[in-house]
Amino acid sequence: MGNHHVLNSQGVDISNQDTWQALTTAELPDGVALTELSLSELLHKQDKPDILIPLTDLLKPTGELASGLLQQVYALLTEHSSRLGLWMTSNTDTDVLVGLRDFLLTQALIVIHVPAFADGRGFSFAQTLRQLGYKGEIRMAGAFGRDQIAYLLRVGADSFVLSEHDVQSGVEGGISQAFTALASAYDGQDATALPMFSGA
Repeated sequence: MGNHHVLNSQGVDISNQDTWQALTTAELPDGVALTELSLSELLHKQDKPDILIPLTDLLKPTGELASGLLQQVYALLTEHSSRLGLWMTSNTDTDVLVGLRDFLLTQALIVIHVPAFADGRGFSFAQTLRQLGYKGEIRMAGAFGRDQIAYLLRVGADSFVLSEHDVQSGVEGGISQAFTALASAYDGQDATALPMFSGA
């Protein structure tokens, strides 16, 4: 999966404590998780790891949860994992998320992969998940910018997958400055504590 780090909402590197592994698929983008494993490896493991699976593989073309064989595969994954989470690429309509509310609320972790730097739909995805009542962890991965981290925190993101380059390079003060960019507002209040949306 490349050389990546997971940072929490305070900018602390929690890579050593992160237990999530992405299930290997042909569409798995680099940086969704620090490690990956195949379905065969998962089914032969003695322990039950925390597994991330692609949301798109669980959906019908209409955006609804698939039934039949895919539902059975999901049940098999549930049986062989400690916790299940999802990864999704923010290149679909947020209406799909609204239609999957009950299913999404059961996930321990949702990783939103941003495919391109100019794609702002990751913000909408995170905000929509929080408005739906999602209380689990939202993790951002992919091509979001360091200067967007503080704003992503404001819409509900909890953690971030960053490349070694992004963690080590950049502005004076290191990556931690990206997490405190909105430390104060014009009226003296802590801007990071002010919600950008009201809960649904």
